[in-house]
Amino acid sequence: MSSYRTLAKNRDFTVLWIGETVNELGSRMSVFVYPLIAYALSGSTLVAAVIEATYLLGLAATLLPAGVWADTVDRRRLMIGASVTGLVAYGSLAIAGALGQLTLIHLGVVAAVTGAAAGVFAPAQISAIRTVVPTEDLPTALSQNQARQHVAGLLGAPLGGLLYGITRWLPFAADAVTYAVSCLTLSRIRTDLSAPPRRADRPTMRRKLADGMRFVWSQPFLRVLMSWAPLTNLVTNAIFFVVIMRLVEQGYPASQIGLIETAAGLGGILGALAAPYLIDRLPTGRLTLTVAWMCALPLVPLLWSMTPMTALVSSFVLLLINPAGNAGIGAYRVAITPADLQGRVAATSQFLSMSIMPLSPLVGGWLLHRYGGPAAVAALLVASTLLACYLTGSRSIRSVPRPRHWPSSPESSAPELAPVP
Repeated sequence: MSSYRTLAKNRDFTVLWIGETVNELGSRMSVFVYPLIAYALSGSTLVAAVIEATYLLGLAATLLPAGVWADTVDRRRLMIGASVTGLVAYGSLAIAGALGQLTLIHLGVVAAVTGAAAGVFAPAQISAIRTVVPTEDLPTALSQNQARQHVAGLLGAPLGGLLYGITRWLPFAADAVTYAVSCLTLSRIRTDLSAPPRRADRPTMRRKLADGMRFVWSQPFLRVLMSWAPLTNLVTNAIFFVVIMRLVEQGYPASQIGLIETAAGLGGILGALAAPYLIDRLPTGRLTLTVAWMCALPLVPLLWSMTPMTALVSSFVLLLINPAGNAGIGAYRVAITPADLQGRVAATSQFLSMSIMPLSPLVGGWLLHRYGGPAAVAALLVASTLLACYLTGSRSIRSVPRPRHWPSSPESSAPELAPVP
């Protein structure tokens, strides 16, 4: 297992990490204020839910074709194109806000466009990391990627709440600047990020997508995980939407609610720092099961107390183990995936795990509107516990070993793909 110090000597990974940390910070600010602005403009939690769902839907809708593009087009161009799209879209919201012309329709269109841009960016970035980082450094690199997301979570929500408190459109202006920084850093990467050479038969888009799906389905670990992950993402995100919107209804200020994501970010950073140690010493299957139970148990206190402090503590504890699990699962998937399938398998995995997540705010908003906060959290918590039990019962999850015993991936895809033993 490589150390963070060793990976820090990898210039291109460091440049990529810094640029996308800044960009992630801006995106977290914008995503945090989406439902706040929608609620302020409409006075409806359901409308706020629809705006947030629109962003998630745009993200999920582009992941599969974006995975194909990441395996066939220069990854740098894809990432820069997505960043330019974000710069223009969020810049338009900032200008409209400054002119007093910000509307729900404009907000919804930008949510869809920027979600789609994020969907294009994600598989290209994973493929780029695989290109600039050697296999033995992958667990540490993906742990550091998790840390990047949680650094943004630590700062993004409170900073977004602070800027929102000054004026509604200011978080979008700041986000436009972070997309400009992303364009600059991506242009500074020296490694060739071109896609692998194309096959002579030039398969269709449908066949390319099928290749990615087929590989995921052929691996027992990934197959079971992809049936668990979307439901868990749906339930967990619905719980936090219920909590946040309930706090908004109770009149807590945005800056105080933003501290919930700060706590989650701090827990995630600490978890990311410990991730390489945990990944190296725990079987990946057992680490995955730990993540499943940590998606349920820390949320139990929300049944009795729905305050910023309770949500803050629950978020912190939930995120402590999550980065190690995500990094371990991601590194295992990258390690066993052929080079010319990296983009499609990453996109397929992310798409399947997020396929119904756009329903999270809608489910949470409906439960909150129909039954109230405590009953909504109770129903969702029971669902999360049942999902953890389902994963625990899977032998293909429990049997995945430590990284030193992972199987090696073939250098290119083959027509028939054998399951991992």
